[in-house]
Amino acid sequence: MEVYDIPGADSAADTLSPDALACWVALNRVSGIGPVAFRALLNYFEDDVEAAWKAGRGELTRAGMGRHVIENLLSLRAAINPQAELERLEKLRMKVLTWRDTLYPPLLREVDDAPPVLYLYGKLTSADRFALAVVGTRNSSTYGQQVTQRMVTDLARGDVTIVSGLALGIDTIAHTAALDAGGRTIAVLACGLDIIYPPDNRKLAHRIVESGQGVIMSEYPPGLRPDGKNFPARNRIISGLSLGVLVVEAPERSGALITAGFALKQGREVFAIPGSILSSRSA
Repeated sequence: MEVYDIPGADSAADTLSPDALACWVALNRVSGIGPVAFRALLNYFEDDVEAAWKAGRGELTRAGMGRHVIENLLSLRAAINPQAELERLEKLRMKVLTWRDTLYPPLLREVDDAPPVLYLYGKLTSADRFALAVVGTRNSSTYGQQVTQRMVTDLARGDVTIVSGLALGIDTIAHTAALDAGGRTIAVLACGLDIIYPPDNRKLAHRIVESGQGVIMSEYPPGLRPDGKNFPARNRIISGLSLGVLVVEAPERSGALITAGFALKQGREVFAIPGSILSSRSA
């Protein structure tokens, strides 16, 4: 379990009551309840998440939930206590933001499939509204590493928050260069925040949070391990938090280009570093 020393972690108050927040957290753990289903529940139950959590099969069906989602909800409801889940997050000193929270990132809120719940270590600031995602291959070239270092250093010194995915390669260089330049950075994970992935970047994750220069965040609850399908979903958050996406180096089939694709759908700017036409990394 990761427990961080978080500067200013208690400076923001949730806009939901503790009972309501606990139900948001609990519903977010139900397999099959993503942004679309969550919004359908809010609409049907007139924003009463506690009623949605306690609803029977009939009401859940009328709210538009499928059989598998209903079974998952009822099974989880029998297994967990929402208040206990919230207390667990508090013990981990993990911040929770929902769609109803005034501190929910405004750029991300504009995205159609923005996550209903975000888990955070660290503190978002108003400066993070001016953010650029920097993404690229894990197998970066010396050229890609040098360009990332140079570009991010200048951007961070210009008060641009750098967003990336904490992966090895370009992501790692981008986060590190932003911190070294005295700037801010946000790392978006594809697993629970108590499971830093990749493990090689555990020290970097701690530095982001404990320096007070950034945030690590995830839409996934604590305990959820990395899974292949979570990484493309994570990438929509990277682009959603940002005004644009800078692709440094990326093969044709890569997470970086998935992020660029999300950026285009979200109406964000997409930039690319010129690379060799002979290099698969610059495809």
